[in-house]
Amino acid sequence: MAEHPAYPVGLRLTGRRVVVLGGGQVAQRRLPALIAAGADIHLVSPEATPSVEAMADAGEITWTRRPYADGDLADAWYALIATSDPEANTRASAEAERDRVWCVRSDDADRATAWTPATGHSEGVTVAVLTTNAKGRDPRHTAAIRDAVVAGLRDGTLVAPHHRTRTPGVALVGGGPGDPDLITVRGRRLLAEADVVIADRLGPRDLLAELPPHVEVIDAAKIPYGRYMAQEAINNALIEHAKQGRSVVRLKGGDPYVFGRGMEELQALADAGIPCTVVPGISSSISVPGAAGIPVTHRGVAHEFTVVSGHVAPDDERSLVDWAALARLTGTLVILMGVDKIGKIAETLIAHGKPAGTPVALVQEGTTATQRRVDATLATVAEAVRAEDVKPPAVIVIGEVVTVGPRTSA
Repeated sequence: MAEHPAYPVGLRLTGRRVVVLGGGQVAQRRLPALIAAGADIHLVSPEATPSVEAMADAGEITWTRRPYADGDLADAWYALIATSDPEANTRASAEAERDRVWCVRSDDADRATAWTPATGHSEGVTVAVLTTNAKGRDPRHTAAIRDAVVAGLRDGTLVAPHHRTRTPGVALVGGGPGDPDLITVRGRRLLAEADVVIADRLGPRDLLAELPPHVEVIDAAKIPYGRYMAQEAINNALIEHAKQGRSVVRLKGGDPYVFGRGMEELQALADAGIPCTVVPGISSSISVPGAAGIPVTHRGVAHEFTVVSGHVAPDDERSLVDWAALARLTGTLVILMGVDKIGKIAETLIAHGKPAGTPVALVQEGTTATQRRVDATLATVAEAVRAEDVKPPAVIVIGEVVTVGPRTSA
């Protein structure tokens, strides 16, 4: 048998009896996939790991607390033999052979009638990798191949085009703070599958160079506005391309719903009957301070952090921020889009009782190769911005957490 390659097949085990012998680490690793497959799982073992016991307590498996006995595999479709008793394993595999039950044997693959492949999943696709035959089996090599294929599918470096008709629509993808490695794997995969990408200036620009030549890339800042305001023009571009049957990705910096107008775009698409998927992204409000060595919370220093848009000055009638309330907070204040208003913001916070010596850090171009950090206090931050020529995009952190860790600029 070992001279011939195994025949790969996908077992449909929903509602079908599966017997697992042994409740140790092997069972703990294998049971979740069998549960996900909807199998009717019967565990036979005198003992089990806490995780396996929790599955039994939750009703996901039926546990018979005793050693294997002849006949336990009756009416089974599939069996996993993984006890610590070699003699019991031998008897169980003989029963499986006699009753024509496909079985995996963890201690001796050569005596099994089935092998468990190294499996991984990516958006409705299961990747299963098997060694050609028992001779020279190398589980680590098999797992490495599995990992490479799944990683490629997830991040878009291994592109497998859909040949059946795809449903056109829009994905609002949060690209993260700027470093292309910080986009989610789902966001990267959707980018690789897109026909059109409408990108923000603050999105991870390096990812655009990796797109296939046929993908149309549109700079959202350069969309002709005509009689529309900027956001309306972007909304219309999303709708028009989707109505042409194209798969559209709206690539945004950070997270679509953190000062990203993602909901405005989603509502416009919904009104037009365009299906939309939202892919969350890593927000710069947390990631950029972290990249500069600043935790937004720290035990004994800050028990909360507040994220505020600083694009409107405190004395502007359009402002929705209660700056007086923010001045009374003892935690961390993170300000986005506030570089040109930081002088007025600092004055307002001080006027409402925030100590003038409160530490402030400005992190420009966070997570990118050009990241830099400028430290100041509320009293000196306006002058520091002028003297150091701090430009957007920059995240401003106000609070004692600025002085907690070692200063990091990269």
